[in-house]
Amino acid sequence: MAVRSRKTNGKSDTKGKYVCYCAGYTRSHDQGITIFDFDPDTGRMKERSKIKITNASYIAISHNGKFLYSITDDGVAAFVIEKNGDLTFLNMTDINGMRGCYLSTDYEDKYVFVAGYHDGKVTVLSINPDGSVNRICDEIYQKGIGTIAERNFRPHVDCAKMTRDNKYLCATDVGMDQTKIYRLDHKTGKLTMVDVLRSDIESAPHHIKFSLDGKFAYIIHELKSYVDVYTYEDKDDQPVFEKIQTVSTLEESYNGISAAYAIQLTADGKYLVCSNAGDESVAVFKRDEKTGLLTQLFVLPVSGYFPKDITTSDDNKYLISINNESNTITFFTLDMEKKTMIMNGPEMHYEAGNCLILYRLDET
Repeated sequence: MAVRSRKTNGKSDTKGKYVCYCAGYTRSHDQGITIFDFDPDTGRMKERSKIKITNASYIAISHNGKFLYSITDDGVAAFVIEKNGDLTFLNMTDINGMRGCYLSTDYEDKYVFVAGYHDGKVTVLSINPDGSVNRICDEIYQKGIGTIAERNFRPHVDCAKMTRDNKYLCATDVGMDQTKIYRLDHKTGKLTMVDVLRSDIESAPHHIKFSLDGKFAYIIHELKSYVDVYTYEDKDDQPVFEKIQTVSTLEESYNGISAAYAIQLTADGKYLVCSNAGDESVAVFKRDEKTGLLTQLFVLPVSGYFPKDITTSDDNKYLISINNESNTITFFTLDMEKKTMIMNGPEMHYEAGNCLILYRLDET
């Protein structure tokens, strides 16, 4: 997540060198992060090296592009991103709870936020000037009882992400069908809840993304496979969210079981891309940059099972899907004008993949 939306340092041109960081569970090995060299001319990548870490559920890059943070069984691990894209271990810090499922940093890179699916907790860790993770500043256990069902009956925090003005932390809770909004105290790292966005019963709000200008929020709902679009503004020192649209991540004719999962904005902010497990597909939406509204362009298969994460190249020419249950990474050539996505070469084996970040290296 270099400087935004799991992209590549927010740079619009496609020249230069790229790496792709992939993270996954370590059920049969101990190397949870793999570094690949990505070729922007072909849309393919080649393995460079592996990093020893347990069960890397999620990874994120600081907004200054200097550090990578990873979930691990032991808490949160910090790495320096070297000039060539290699990772050098800094340190590891416990989060005083069960292994997290998501993490992100604030826009000043002072804090790391960890979302806890298993224990329903939001954890705030401070970041040292050298990029290493420091102490716990705050930890909030979500409370309440959601819809009585096999899974959704208690808090499960799936995502914790700041608004782009760096004022509020948004924590999606798939168990409570809510997104809680917290004000961040930038001096202490403490959180104060100031609002709650309530989703439909058993919709399971999974992840939230903000437009590049910060005016619109997109929340993907796992169980009902749709995206809610909100306007956002900070008004009189209070967050104001207004829902303006709901769009399905599936084709209208689809009537099987599916779960919406990954959600990403392209580097230019013109498209929103989502993945569907069950349907095993990717949905691409054209985004109106003025209104924030979405128009579905296409929904096409990813040629793998459980596309847990996706990313696109800076020029919107290529898409990569990491498929957890088929243990594969698949590659595609995109044509937004023709509304097509064509497989770009053979699949690549990758064990129990969870997350991937396509990152442009700074060659200065």
